[in-house]
Amino acid sequence: MAAPAGGPGAADRLGGPAGVTGAPAGVTSGPAWLTSGPAGVTGGPERRRPTREELAAAAERTIPDVIGPGLTVLFVGINPGLWSAATGWHFARPGNRFWPALHRGGFTPRQLHPSEQDALPGYGLGITNMVARASARADELTADELVEGARILTAKVRRHRPAWVAVVGVTAYRIGFGRSKAAFGPQPELLGDARLWVLPNPSGLNAHFTAETLGAAFGELRAATAAPA
Repeated sequence: MAAPAGGPGAADRLGGPAGVTGAPAGVTSGPAWLTSGPAGVTGGPERRRPTREELAAAAERTIPDVIGPGLTVLFVGINPGLWSAATGWHFARPGNRFWPALHRGGFTPRQLHPSEQDALPGYGLGITNMVARASARADELTADELVEGARILTAKVRRHRPAWVAVVGVTAYRIGFGRSKAAFGPQPELLGDARLWVLPNPSGLNAHFTAETLGAAFGELRAATAAPA
């Protein structure tokens, strides 16, 4: 999601404590939005899929950030999709490749399920969005919403002071911050005191990137956070 820039303890949070292969201590298997499996089936709870009605009702909702002080990387999505708004989990839609890319890139020791998002601060990571309201597709957002979202994000970053901010979607970054020629990777400007990076959108609709190339893009950021400042 180890870097001197992340402050004291950032290296331990990123890689997890020595010998840890799962989520940090005290993290459970997920929130209460779970139901037990069919009668007679053992092996723990089953994560229920939201119904079509629940997805439709989730439009325009907001979900809480996963954020706190002293993060090494704050990931910034474009806005919550309907699956995320229905479940309360960021990047929750099946087929979204954020969580696999996070693991492939070396930020987590195993692939987390979206329901385990509260484990992220233990690795020095957080998640927020450029625009808070949920929609079925990111292209439903207006340019004005993205510009206002960039302003709100800037204030949020100044308040929480992560070492790095990674915007997950180059088009949203270009519009929100008025950087029409921005490319993937490190950006020349800072956001508050944080260093900026732009990653590809991990949506399954983004056919320009495979699971492997997304993981490699996340891995480049992971390597940058581990490099001496």
